[in-house]
Amino acid sequence: VSASASMTQQLLSSPAPRPRPYRVCNWDRSVRKGIMAHSLADLLHQAKSALATPGPITLVLDEDGTAVETESFFRTLEEGTVLMALSKGQTWTACKTPGYQVSLSHKPPRRIDVACVTFDLYKTNPQDLGCLNVKATLYGTYSMSYDLRCYGARRLMKEALRWTLFTMQATGHVLLGTSCYMQQLLDATEEPKKVERNPGLPSLLPSSLPPLPRIKMLQ
Repeated sequence: VSASASMTQQLLSSPAPRPRPYRVCNWDRSVRKGIMAHSLADLLHQAKSALATPGPITLVLDEDGTAVETESFFRTLEEGTVLMALSKGQTWTACKTPGYQVSLSHKPPRRIDVACVTFDLYKTNPQDLGCLNVKATLYGTYSMSYDLRCYGARRLMKEALRWTLFTMQATGHVLLGTSCYMQQLLDATEEPKKVERNPGLPSLLPSSLPPLPRIKMLQ
């Protein structure tokens, strides 16, 4: 079994903005076109071509006539926003159709992906148990991957037995060394007690005896 992990961060170049869908109509709302654009200049160019307008145009919101003149404001618009293209001399007017008007620009805010996790199960050999690759991407900038590879069952069993044997041998050495140390410790503590319990036999006779009395022999 082998495992590997890696982490990368992409900061060298920011990804190019993807085109987003918009709806563009003329000043009287008689013509509507769907356009995919990634910037305000791109949308102006495509709207002018799609509506066949000869002169320059300006874009306003169809719902209230707000002018869209800067790229930063254009970035805040949601996908599917309805815009009106006005040529020179044309002005925005509210829709005169009776009843309630539902604007296509009022949509739920688009979701921003925070994390994306993918699992990939594969085999490099038919005899292998299988390999698993897990990859996670955070905010589209940080990416982490973890690769777990399991080789053949026979090889895996041999490795497991080898590690088990090594563990048993190491455990035996540790237990043997610990028992020898404990035996030496017990022997060292019992020797002084034996000396105290079996002292040397005291001398039955005193070390100094009084002199014997002299007996006079009768001749």
